[in-house]
Amino acid sequence: MIHPLLSALIGILPVILFLVTLIFLDTYKLVRLDHILQTLLIGGLIALLCYFINNLLLQIIPISISNYTRYLAPVLEESLKAVYVIILIRRRKIGFLVDATIYGFALGAGFAVVENIYYLQALSSNNIFIWVIRGFGTAVMHGGTTALFAILSLNLSSRYPKKKSTNFIPGLLLAIFIHSFFNHFIFHPVFMTIGQIILLPLILVITYDRSEKALQEWLEAGLDVDVWLLDYINTGRLYQTKIGEYLQRLRNQFSGELVADMICYVRLNLELAIRAKGIILMRENGFAIPQDPEISEKLTELAFLKKSIGRTGKMALSPLLHTGIQEFWQLGLIDQKKY
Repeated sequence: MIHPLLSALIGILPVILFLVTLIFLDTYKLVRLDHILQTLLIGGLIALLCYFINNLLLQIIPISISNYTRYLAPVLEESLKAVYVIILIRRRKIGFLVDATIYGFALGAGFAVVENIYYLQALSSNNIFIWVIRGFGTAVMHGGTTALFAILSLNLSSRYPKKKSTNFIPGLLLAIFIHSFFNHFIFHPVFMTIGQIILLPLILVITYDRSEKALQEWLEAGLDVDVWLLDYINTGRLYQTKIGEYLQRLRNQFSGELVADMICYVRLNLELAIRAKGIILMRENGFAIPQDPEISEKLTELAFLKKSIGRTGKMALSPLLHTGIQEFWQLGLIDQKKY
């Protein structure tokens, strides 16, 4: 016999402990705790939504429960989890593979916790192996598939920003395949659970290592260039550089007033980029982050200049500005409400 409380702990704790480990391993603390808790809650709400939709579809579609869990449930559940990750990426809340992993796993963990609470009530089983499989297997699988979806989707979105929606298809197909494969129980559930516990941490550790190196390179190289270029703008030496020569050529295509707005736009982007990188470095070293009362005004001015120079002006400035997903993400980071 196994105590119901022990069943609950085995079914819920592993995935939560795994998430805590991921948060602990994040050197730069890119994701705030309240955002993680919010993502856990949303994952739980998605699980409740899936519960009602699954029951409705089982009544409508002539299919056995075993086949439904193997083929249709993975499609529904992974697709609904993916929606929130897509929103985060589209709104530029995720900039690096580390925070993609944390957000994705947190979403899947919230889903798994609510799902296992339901099964605790529904199964009323005292078989410890069921809860080991559900806690270390199914629950971690939910977190892992969503994390992998977030990782792959962010990677493709960074490499192919123009493809937009199609960047999310490979990750979704992978998540559905893993989920469906797990539900087929081709091998003994205990062996599949053990294999997952071995493989998933390995994949995530490799991801963390690559992401932290990429972030360090982005910080070091990007900060040096940003500081150098901002210094040249502020000291009036910009036109002594190749960038200045490029801006001079723009005067043949745009009015002097518009070129002045373009330069102001570049300057503000650089100031905010330096601020964002400074926040990350202070977080890494455990320093308190001072508030900047001018941030709100700078963001407002940036929005005004962006509208003033228009799409054509932004395209003309694209060789001078970093336009990767990390650069868009850092503009959100410097908002005082987000750190």
